[in-house]
Amino acid sequence: MLHEHAKIVQFITLAGEVAGRKKLQKMVYIAKKMNFPYQEKYQFHMFGPYSEELTLRVEELCNMDFISEKMEDKGSYVQYTYSCTEEGRQFLSTMSTHHKNLDQCIERLNIKSSRFLEMVSTLLYFDYLPREEQIEKLHVVKGKLNFSEKEIEEAFAFIEDLQAVITN
Repeated sequence: MLHEHAKIVQFITLAGEVAGRKKLQKMVYIAKKMNFPYQEKYQFHMFGPYSEELTLRVEELCNMDFISEKMEDKGSYVQYTYSCTEEGRQFLSTMSTHHKNLDQCIERLNIKSSRFLEMVSTLLYFDYLPREEQIEKLHVVKGKLNFSEKEIEEAFAFIEDLQAVITN
């Protein structure tokens, strides 16, 4: 029953901490698209792929004291930072949830900005389309973010790098 919860605790533990709800959503989505076994369902939302299931699971994990959620007022917005608690580490020790190369994937994701991960996750959401159509979709649904050609190329290179790391 708590196997999917354990995967999220493990994810946050491997990350050390994740700064931002949006960033956590994008990181888990991208890991899922890299064929790691996350079961959360995603739909396209204002900030790209979003999982209500993940939001509820994180809330439950905070209520169980397996992960901590620190809230910091940044003036025009609130930043949430997630990390694993001691109770969470004890919980993880009872579960077997290790996946080869997941730590490397998370490490690469966590150093990127939320904005970059929003772009990458949006491109991956439309990965069934040819590259040019993915880019067109990105400009349509994320037009206000004004992603440059250079940023988009960096996103595709990042996706290829992730795929290479995971298959090694």
